[in-house]
Amino acid sequence: MSTVADYVSRIEGTCGAESDVIVNFKYEKKDDAITNIMKKAQLKNTIAGIIFELTFEGSSFRLYTSGKAIFRGFKSRLELMDFLAKLLLNP
Repeated sequence: MSTVADYVSRIEGTCGAESDVIVNFKYEKKDDAITNIMKKAQLKNTIAGIIFELTFEGSSFRLYTSGKAIFRGFKSRLELMDFLAKLLLNP
């Protein structure tokens, strides 16, 4: 069974109401991560086909085809990890 750690290589930044958190996906898993996220999240906008503005469960974030995602407004790392689990792992 997969875990969030199977997909995420690094999380940069601190959680907080106004801070951005950058999540880098593992190179070998980035395509799977992008596919899983795109299936579950709602696309709001796309920029040049490489940046996707998405919403999921009331949170908006940006996903890059390079294997990076930028999240805002998560108050704790645990909250972010729960959100990533819903996005990345099968129901």
